[in-house]
Amino acid sequence: AEAAGAAMGGSGSLLPREALSEYQELTFLSKQEILLAYKRFSELLPKEERENACSARLPESRILTLPELRANPFQHQICRVFSTSVEGDGSMSFEDFLDMLSVFSDTATLDIKSHYAFRIFDFDGDGALDRKDLEKLVNCLTGHGEESRLSTAEMEQLIQNILEESDIDKDGTINLSEFQHIVSRSPDFTSSFKIVL
Repeated sequence: AEAAGAAMGGSGSLLPREALSEYQELTFLSKQEILLAYKRFSELLPKEERENACSARLPESRILTLPELRANPFQHQICRVFSTSVEGDGSMSFEDFLDMLSVFSDTATLDIKSHYAFRIFDFDGDGALDRKDLEKLVNCLTGHGEESRLSTAEMEQLIQNILEESDIDKDGTINLSEFQHIVSRSPDFTSSFKIVL
C-alpha cells in the first residue's frame, strides 16, 4: 500500500486503491462507506497527521466525539473492544475504526453483532457474563440518575430472571453460546442492538 492516492482537494490523501479492495473484502462496508469512514477518521486527526491517516492512531477522547458514540452508554466499552492498542487506552487505528463501523452496519450478520455485543457486555473481559457484568449492563441501560436506579432487591430479581432465562448450563454465568442462543430467539435483538452499537 505504498501508493498514496492523489490529494483530495488538498485535504489529506486518499486511500490507496489496493487497500480499498482489501477492506471491502474484510468488512461489511461498501466502497463508498469505506471512503466516507476514511474521511471521517482523517478529520478527527490533528492536521499534521492527516497525510498518513492509515498509520495514525486516534485517541479515545476524539472517537467519543462521534455522534454514534456521544450518547452511547457503552461508549468506553465499545472503544475497549474494538481498539488494538497494547496500552489498553481505547485508541484506534483506521482498521479498528473500520471494524467498529462494519459491525455497526446494517449488513453485518446477527452472529457478528451478537459476538461483539457479548464482548461489550463482558465488562471484566473474562469471557462470561457474570452477576457483576449484568449489574453494570443494567445500570448502563437504566442510566445513573437516582430516580432511574434500581433498588438492590429489584436488581437482584432482574439478574435472577436474566440468568434463569439464559444460563442453560446453570453455572451462574452466561457464556457466548448461551448469549447467542438468547439472541437467536429474540427477533427484535438487531433493532435493540442499534442502541448498543
